[in-house]
Amino acid sequence: MSLVVPLNTASSQSFSPPQPPSWQLVAWMPGEVRCGGTAIAAAGVRRPFTAIRWGTGHATPAAATYRFRIDAAGRPLSIRREGMAAPWSEDVAPSLAASRFAAGAPQADCTIRYTLRATPPEETPVGDLISYSLTPQSGKLPPDGWARIQSPTASCLAEPRPRPLVAAYPNFDTLPATPGVKHWTMVAYDQDSRGRPIHVRTTQGTGSAALDRAAVRAMRKSRFTGGATTGCLYPYWRAPITLAAPEPPAQDALRPVDGNCPHSDDWTTPPTLRYPAAYQRRAIEGWAVVAFDVASWGELGNLRVLASEPTADFGEQAIHVLRSARKPASATGRSGCVDRVIFKMGYGGFPPAEDPA
Repeated sequence: MSLVVPLNTASSQSFSPPQPPSWQLVAWMPGEVRCGGTAIAAAGVRRPFTAIRWGTGHATPAAATYRFRIDAAGRPLSIRREGMAAPWSEDVAPSLAASRFAAGAPQADCTIRYTLRATPPEETPVGDLISYSLTPQSGKLPPDGWARIQSPTASCLAEPRPRPLVAAYPNFDTLPATPGVKHWTMVAYDQDSRGRPIHVRTTQGTGSAALDRAAVRAMRKSRFTGGATTGCLYPYWRAPITLAAPEPPAQDALRPVDGNCPHSDDWTTPPTLRYPAAYQRRAIEGWAVVAFDVASWGELGNLRVLASEPTADFGEQAIHVLRSARKPASATGRSGCVDRVIFKMGYGGFPPAEDPA
């Protein structure tokens, strides 16, 4: 739509073109870990994925606390959030579940406090902008974010841009992988007159030396259209391998002795299996044991989580999974029912893990 101002207008008002909306990259930064009131080393704590906040409001809580325990292998378990969930925090518990502490020293009553860091694009570390672009939580990275990543003077950006003739990739299955952690590297290169990558090097990444080397080798084998260019970038990433859940308890171990619920898996409307997206991104498995009663017409009620691992989120998701299910009608209904909901990657109708290639 065009705005037309008549030549005979008496107004001297000028009209400015609309400005693009402002945004910030928000990151929950892990802080001190304390177990039983004593600070412990936290070198293995993973950072949550970042997100975009549009506008410059500051009504968001500035901190969030999580409670957990550490098993003998150094794995955080029984992760629970204190209070209500804060915006953009859906990856905080999954990132903590993917973290590791020193083995051989199990701990109880542990806490970690995360603080919110919000930065405009011009102040955000370039590595954080690249990381967001590879795992976008709030839509695509805006153009002014990309301008921080890739120089506007790069001839690789000029149209027509180079197109791949031969796109080589590492054999990702042979590269070291970390359960629950996505490793990435950004490769920079120029291009000679025959479309061969030259001056190939890594610029940013998560520090996987094997991925860095394999990415450089793959780029050197690739070929492109467009002749000589400079300032090209291309990311490679190694998807996380599955982080298996700890062994769940036997279903009957938590069944009340006075219940009248039969040992059966009869459903008139089976549960709808929905894997929690934040854990699917990190390939983290989990389980929950849920108790419930059944009305005479088959509706489930009084649902409550008896146990869940590695985080409370799997218990909340299990409630959602079972809430829409129905049991057969009965004369008196049932009480003391207990069911396990197992969240397993690529099994039972759940989606498979991300394919890095």
